[in-house]
This record gives sequence, structure tokens and C-alpha cells, in this order.
Amino acid sequence: MKPSREFEDLVELVAILRRECPWDRKQTHESIKDNLIEEAYEAIEAIDNKDFKEFEKELGDLLLHVVFHANMASETEHFEIGDVIYTLMDKLIRRHPHVFGEQEVNGENQVAENWENIKLKEGKTSTLDGLPAHLPALIRAQRMQEKAANVGFDWPEWRQAWEKLDEELQEFKETLEHNDIEKSREEFGDLMFSMVNVARFFNITAEDSLRITNNKFEQRFRYVEEKLKTQGKALKDSTLEEMDVFWEESKTLLSR
Repeated sequence: MKPSREFEDLVELVAILRRECPWDRKQTHESIKDNLIEEAYEAIEAIDNKDFKEFEKELGDLLLHVVFHANMASETEHFEIGDVIYTLMDKLIRRHPHVFGEQEVNGENQVAENWENIKLKEGKTSTLDGLPAHLPALIRAQRMQEKAANVGFDWPEWRQAWEKLDEELQEFKETLEHNDIEKSREEFGDLMFSMVNVARFFNITAEDSLRITNNKFEQRFRYVEEKLKTQGKALKDSTLEEMDVFWEESKTLLSR
């Protein structure tokens, strides 16, 4: 078999692997579910790095998981890849009446509102249905806020959200001053939720922002470690002042 650009050939290839490869044959939905998450994050990393060649590869890995899971589901007669495609197309057509029907909309905000209303008509009991409980907390917080905003549950403008952030910051500080650890956890969560809400008003994705900061910290910290190594020192043998010199140096060098 040779590579091709045809989707049907990929489906056939995965079926062959499932039949003839011992590793592929023993897999289940449960055994590779974490790999699906890993591939999604690798695709996100490629997007962040603007590495389109790598992004192409990671999308292929994601597509492999879609086809592989569909193949396994077909073995137990739950569904097959054609059902996946049909269900997706049916949903997209149904939820875009302004494209495939007679409905008229005035901008993307109305599209988002209609999307949530259509989902409720499809049997959802809440606007928040469909958000996996195991989503990263920052992503889930922002998606909940977006969904609530789509149906009108939102501050009129960012300044009210900022006032709420100030309020939550003060409440968190008070719990720290009273050494109330349990209440501090709760108030810290409220503070983070409010920070995400402010970010949302400026189209800032909280998860992306924190990921960028994490990467920046890692680069700078590794720089400090390497510079200390060249002096024959380990972090535990260095003073904070010594580490801070290289930290400030890293901020200049690594920002270029």
C-alpha cells in the first residue's frame, strides 16, 4: 500500500493495521484516550510556534485517532466513520440556519446566541451542557463565561468585570490575613475566575496567556541554571541575588 490523499485510503489503512498489527489490534477506546488529548495539545503547541509543517503532522495524528476510534466502534456495531461524518454535517447544517436556511442574522454575536438556543431545542437542559468536566480549569472557566454571555448573562462592559476582580482580590487578601486556608482556596478560585472574565472582554484566551508565561518562565529559569553551571554552581548553592542577576540577564537576551 502506498500513501495517497484520499480519505477512503486512510480508512482502509487503519482497518488493515487493526487486523494485522499486534499493537493496534489490542487497543481499546480506553487504552488510547489519553493519547488523543496528548495529540490535541501537540497540535496547539505547533500553532503557538507557528510551525505549520509540524501542525500538518499533528492534524494527521488527530485524524488518525478519529478514524481509529471509529474503526473500533464499527467492530462492536456502535457506529462507523460514515456515521461520524453524517452526524457532524447534520449538526453543522442545523445550527447554521442563516447559511443553509432562511434565517437572517446581524453579526457574529447573534450567530453565537442562535447556536446556544438551537442546542437547547435539541434537548440540552442547560446552556452549559457539553462542557467536559475534565477540561483544563482555565479553558472551562472561559468557555462557561462565553456560553453564559451568548445568552445575555454578562456584564455590560469590562469595567464592571474589573470592579468584581478588585472585590475578589480584596476578599482573597482578607482570608490570607485571617489565616483561613480553606476559605483562601475558595476565594483564590473566585479571583482566578474573575481574572478570566476580564480577559474575555479583550479577547484574551486565559489558557494561552498562562501557557506563554509558563514557557517564558521555563526558558529563563533554564538559562539561570545553565549560567550557574558554567560557574560550577548548583541552584541550592547559590544566593537569590546571584540567581537574580542571571534572571534579569535572561529577560534581555531571551526577549530578542
